[in-house]
Amino acid sequence: MKRIRITAFILIVTMSILSGCMYPEEELSQNQIPYETQIKAVQDAVETYQDSNGGLLPIKTRDQDTHIYQKYPIDFRKLSPAYLPEIPGNAFENGGIFQYVLVDVEEDPKVKIFDLRLAEQIRGLKIRIQAQDYPPFKEEISNNVYTLNYKELGYDGEVYVNSPYSSKNLPLVINGDGDIFVDYSMDLFEQLQSGDKEYHSDEDIRHILVEDSFFVPAYSLPYTVDENNEPVFMTK
Repeated sequence: MKRIRITAFILIVTMSILSGCMYPEEELSQNQIPYETQIKAVQDAVETYQDSNGGLLPIKTRDQDTHIYQKYPIDFRKLSPAYLPEIPGNAFENGGIFQYVLVDVEEDPKVKIFDLRLAEQIRGLKIRIQAQDYPPFKEEISNNVYTLNYKELGYDGEVYVNSPYSSKNLPLVINGDGDIFVDYSMDLFEQLQSGDKEYHSDEDIRHILVEDSFFVPAYSLPYTVDENNEPVFMTK
């Protein structure tokens, strides 16, 4: 009888440990999903905050030269709990992988997100470049835009990031200053092919990725179109 009680106790403890281990994994997976309801809740909170604060937006201060699609991160301290019951679980501030940002702040502020794992991949690549003291440029594909020789950096092959729009593998590029960017050309090409709108060669077309998506093209260079209405890097 005593042995049965000991066995039962061990079983209960084991199940408790297992359930405790499983819950964080389940929670983590939920924190990696861009739920429309969470984004809409934040959008509603931003609009209420703006109406209640004389047009001010609940954003953090960033330098003027910050990337346009990362320039206006939402400050959840200004929203929660007064305007938002709780910070979304998928937000970085609550253990998630997404940074919530605003776009079109002057005309019609909209809540969007981007995956912070992009930043980690880029940071890892930069560390290898810094260890080598110089970027191993491979090929100039546009004015001041280059591909990298990954073998010189110790990689077995080219490094890619996952597209938030198409789930395709997108390459990375680097400029002469050593700044690394995601090349969204494939996603832009698909958008241009599926639409019938013509764009001018002096127009930044990245907004077509933003309009019908939760995501912004983080860590991107400006793009425009060539004479065939296909995406090319916008050169100064």
